[in-house]
Amino acid sequence: MSQQSPFSEIIHSRRSVRKYDETAEFDPQVVEDALELTVLSPNSSNMQLWEFHRVISEDKREELAKYCMGQNAAKTANEMVVFVTTPDKWQQRAKMNAKQVRENFADRPMDDIAKRATKYYEKLIPFVYSNDRFGVKGMLRKVMMTVMGIKKPMFREVTKQDLRVCLHKSTSLAAMTFMTAIREQGYDTCPMEGFDSVRAKKLLGLDKNDEITMIISVGKRTEEGIYGVRHRVANEQVIFKH
Repeated sequence: MSQQSPFSEIIHSRRSVRKYDETAEFDPQVVEDALELTVLSPNSSNMQLWEFHRVISEDKREELAKYCMGQNAAKTANEMVVFVTTPDKWQQRAKMNAKQVRENFADRPMDDIAKRATKYYEKLIPFVYSNDRFGVKGMLRKVMMTVMGIKKPMFREVTKQDLRVCLHKSTSLAAMTFMTAIREQGYDTCPMEGFDSVRAKKLLGLDKNDEITMIISVGKRTEEGIYGVRHRVANEQVIFKH
């Protein structure tokens, strides 16, 4: 068997740890360094509609652990990081990207590539991201794309709900970067979806339309924090060639 690469070793050693060693030394700089890598994660259209909230206050951490249904992964953690989608910031992010594109093309003629790049953020992004309370705009876009897609390939995920899924996918990519970076430093994590989102949002002072993708706890694993040998279904049941 060939020797594992450093990255492969990290992936194989990462586990969802359900209980941490509260007596182990903990360096909070590890979390800060991991978050600096996290912001480099791939995301849809580079819109970066995410926030990462470090819960370092002992009082808030204890409160958040209650909202995580008292899971040991939350109660015994040294820190918790809440991964959040921020849909209402799409306009400022689109302007930021359009400005950056213009700067990138400042020293070259405004050719078709440059025009498409700026049009993407100044026209297409507002078209897709603009939504009303009841999602009517999204449904109208859906009808339009369905009609246009009769004769040619067409992007179909244009409703308000589709956008919500898109933002959670991007934030999940960031969460994986974070967990990998934490493991690379010899610490452990557990991604949690079992929590009271209403109370957690209030605790962190999140905006009305912000949504929590997951809460990730950080610490040093205990032996009982790993429930057993990792189990996965056979590769041939999930990996296919076409």
